[in-house]
Amino acid sequence: MSKLTCIIIEDEPLAVKVLVDYIAQVPFLELQGTFKDAILATDYLRNHAVDLMFLDIHLPKLKGMAFLKTLTHPPGVIITTAYHQYAVEGFDLNVTDYLLKPFEFERFLIAVNKVRKAEQESPKTATSQGAKDYLFLTVQKKKVKVLFSDILYIESQREYIKVVTTKATYLPKLSTHEIEALLPVNGFRRIHRSFIVSISRIDSYTADYVEVNGVSIPVGRGYRHVIENL
Repeated sequence: MSKLTCIIIEDEPLAVKVLVDYIAQVPFLELQGTFKDAILATDYLRNHAVDLMFLDIHLPKLKGMAFLKTLTHPPGVIITTAYHQYAVEGFDLNVTDYLLKPFEFERFLIAVNKVRKAEQESPKTATSQGAKDYLFLTVQKKKVKVLFSDILYIESQREYIKVVTTKATYLPKLSTHEIEALLPVNGFRRIHRSFIVSISRIDSYTADYVEVNGVSIPVGRGYRHVIENL
């Protein structure tokens, strides 16, 4: 049985201890590290891939939700917090589960089993992408081949997205989260709730906007760390 690698991002020592103890009781979980703030976790994630994060919301330096928005291709996320009012925002960001402190082991096990099930059922996108440099988009009932290298940026259009390439603009019925999961992790960055840009196509940038092929694209307030790390 393959294990799910995980990290803990939590600044309360007691909460860290509880999570470490719970993880040790689950045979399919493998703890890779614990981090007291999101900045340290960001440094780790630059060079290490993990399957799951246990993420607190009220962290020093960078809050949990703001940190989550900076990740272009986040792993499975289980929020651990004492504050229930962030649940809706968390699920908007596609977190797998939301644990309210203090939580029992049984509730913890339900959450990690959700991640495990999702991991088993999802296609291994990253592996398949290693051998190809394109995707197919469904546009007006037709499958259109689009090279990753041709994509300039992607913009949310409610239930559709606008994929702007060097050759044409397409409007497939997808969410930004769905298209983000299909893109090469190292080639694209989400810089706004509604925009994903190709890194290689960025001509210039400031803290407030990115310029791609003569188009100024806004940088969301919660995504400025992405720009700083370019």
